[in-house]
Amino acid sequence: MKLRMKSALQSDHDIIVIGSGAAGLTAALALAETRRVLVLAKGSLTGGSTAWAQGGIAAVLDAGDTFDNHVRDTMVAGAGLNDRETVEFVIERAPESIDRLIELGVPFNKDSGDLHLTREGGHSHRRIVHVDDATGWAVQEALLNAANASPNITMLAGRTAIDLITDRHRKTYSGAGHVWGVYALNEETGEVEAHIARATVLAAGGAGRCYLFSTAPRGATGDGIAMAWRAGARVSNMEMMQFHPTCLYNLEVKNFLITEAVRGEGGHLLHPETGHRFMADYDAERMELAPRDVVARAIDDQIKRYGLDYVHLDISHQPAEFVREHFPTIDEKLSSLGIDMTSQPIPVVPAQHYTCGGVVVGLDAATDLPGLWAAGECTESGLHGANRLASNSLLECFVYGEAAASDILAKWDSLPEPPTIREWDATRVSDSDEQVVIKQNWTEIRRFMWNYVGIVRTTKRLERAANRIDLLNKEVEDYYGSFVVTTDLIELRNLLQSAKLIVRSALARHESRGLHYTLDYPELDETPQDTVLIP
Repeated sequence: MKLRMKSALQSDHDIIVIGSGAAGLTAALALAETRRVLVLAKGSLTGGSTAWAQGGIAAVLDAGDTFDNHVRDTMVAGAGLNDRETVEFVIERAPESIDRLIELGVPFNKDSGDLHLTREGGHSHRRIVHVDDATGWAVQEALLNAANASPNITMLAGRTAIDLITDRHRKTYSGAGHVWGVYALNEETGEVEAHIARATVLAAGGAGRCYLFSTAPRGATGDGIAMAWRAGARVSNMEMMQFHPTCLYNLEVKNFLITEAVRGEGGHLLHPETGHRFMADYDAERMELAPRDVVARAIDDQIKRYGLDYVHLDISHQPAEFVREHFPTIDEKLSSLGIDMTSQPIPVVPAQHYTCGGVVVGLDAATDLPGLWAAGECTESGLHGANRLASNSLLECFVYGEAAASDILAKWDSLPEPPTIREWDATRVSDSDEQVVIKQNWTEIRRFMWNYVGIVRTTKRLERAANRIDLLNKEVEDYYGSFVVTTDLIELRNLLQSAKLIVRSALARHESRGLHYTLDYPELDETPQDTVLIP
């Protein structure tokens, strides 16, 4: 524990939600009907992954589609590692989630009065509800507007969560492992605040920034996963890191996603020099509509085999008006970079895109730790298995945000009042005059994770990554124990912890399944098994 000034103890709220994206705000809105809720956000309230989501939300709304179809597509994409009960639980609640979003004012695209449904890779039917190609931003805006209008919700931006408050932080240690809130850094004042409550919902997003190339926002440093692990919660399937096949290749714009829907609406993947439509060589039946892991490995193979910097994604054979109407955000961005997607191919490369593993939760969104629930990308609910089906992620946020709220409210009378919590000790640290250490280690982690723990893996590469993590771990912990906390230092600590969990999980899986592909174990085991790590 450390910081020069003492922490402010704050317990004016019944429930704390860590994260202001789709999962966190969905939970907050449901809880706020009867309870006082505090929402904490690192950076801005719109800085999470939700606002970046281009594609849409998967839901069975067409008469020609069925829940069974959606379940089957999800299980196929997840390579059988999904929990079927979870998959059914989420998919059957999708129409209700869409109805609630419509009530909140999300302006979904329509076609002749009905919701317009598009199709993405891995889906057997058109079932993606969307707002042009910027669904996430529309959802984020609607949820924030509703939260701002609620008298029972307080939102604090600029709060970097440091650690969950557990029984070890009580003035009298009980050893019960209960979670009572979170210590968070006020990014403006430098003060550490202890936010205390009877229940805490963790919705802090994924760990995409462990990798050099990622479509995730700057703050996706695995904070929630690392904090829950340190507090004693299990994590599962951290080796299942999804790489989006098509991130724009541009030296100035390093993480602009080209949505799955471009391929869903007929985009072709081509060798940039020969024009060969190469997906026929990897998955002749599904071509560009194969699941993301198949497409990402195909692109990776083309780049490495032929020494390419990128491949081409081409939708210019579609009418120009069709392209502009369906992808206005992408068209505008590419136009600003001198690329006309209606007449030119788009240079693309794979990039880390989604964390399919995370904190283990049940159907009630409860974690192993009393007092702690979790939802969204920081969790492993059993929905995604070994690979997330496109546009199932926002859906999971809505369903599990609601599930967390329902379980908390159902158990409210049995939840104990928080004990007296120790203030953050500020007496044994100093300011750092070596910020370059943080930058150096951050860069080193992301580079070796990309090179050694990327789309295609080997045991030797994973062991090299593990060795680097062991060397960096002591250095980072010594640094963390000696100097005043900053957001960069907190993120570095969580980044390294998340990387360690990813590598440990990858080394433990002796098969190739879904997103985990290793040259040393190319075959598929007969029985799918989760990789569960226990603190």
